[in-house]
Amino acid sequence: MTCFDVTTRGKNPQLPHRPGPAHVGRIDKAAGLTPCGAMERKDHVDLFGAVALIAFALHLAFNQVVVKVTTDGFSPVFAAGIRSVGAVIVLLVWMRLRGISLKIPRSAWPGGILAGVLFAAEFFCLFLALDLGTVSRSSVIFYTMPVWLSLAVHFLLPGEQLTPLKMLGLVLAVAGVGVALLDRDSGGANWTGDLLALVSAMMWAGIALCLRLTEMSKVAPSQQLLMQVLISGPILLLIAPFMGPFVRDLAPIHIFGLLFQIIAVASFGFLVWFWLMKIYPASSVASFSFLSPVFSVILGWLLLSEEVALSIWVALALVASGIYLINRKPRP
Repeated sequence: MTCFDVTTRGKNPQLPHRPGPAHVGRIDKAAGLTPCGAMERKDHVDLFGAVALIAFALHLAFNQVVVKVTTDGFSPVFAAGIRSVGAVIVLLVWMRLRGISLKIPRSAWPGGILAGVLFAAEFFCLFLALDLGTVSRSSVIFYTMPVWLSLAVHFLLPGEQLTPLKMLGLVLAVAGVGVALLDRDSGGANWTGDLLALVSAMMWAGIALCLRLTEMSKVAPSQQLLMQVLISGPILLLIAPFMGPFVRDLAPIHIFGLLFQIIAVASFGFLVWFWLMKIYPASSVASFSFLSPVFSVILGWLLLSEEVALSIWVALALVASGIYLINRKPRP
């Protein structure tokens, strides 16, 4: 899933981050990646940064394929719960080895619990959406998260209303969702799956907003991520028994897929993202976010032989263009 930072106060509310620190400059040791000052802060995305951000967008897109494959062996909700629990273990070990404090201020717990519940709802919906539908359809809809975040910020945060450029981006992205939803003839069309992907995007936006408006904005990003997986894991595992058998036609590839999600995405994937955010301007990094749905559709087509109708390509173009405009840094 693509990440968006909404915690840098007074800046563009659609900056890419998942947990989102209060200040980009605090990401260093808090994320447990590099000591402060170990790498120079840059004022633009250089070649290394561009390659790294493209690779990360591809990484997240590939994860959508992995989730789809994994649900052939595990029930979706059970897989999502195991992923969160596994991420808790990985993050605890990582934070302990890096000497990162596990203590979260009590004032931040309400926001953390809310973020964890929203995190559980997000992946409950997303895993089911990918199980019911195709990667291409689900990803196009899921990555509209900045649209719903932009709308929420417009009404809830004074001084951060939509600019004409962002409004155009919002209109394009919503039009893309409409095109995808109205196409009921292509392969993988499933109303339940489409709506679940849409709700998942809104839950993601809710998490970003929660981490901006609550005391969780003052907590280190690795702790924010830990809180979300710590709360969501038990919730998802408690729901899982009501969603059918835990195991389906299990094979080694499904186990490897789940491990990939735990280690490479839910744990270290986001920590690497923090590291990139520490080095490069958040608004510049945001411009790469439109690549995730593009890569997801292409990978679904290449790796899963999904039928991608012309309408989905049109929807993808509209959504990707909208996301780019929403995140685009205005010219001075």
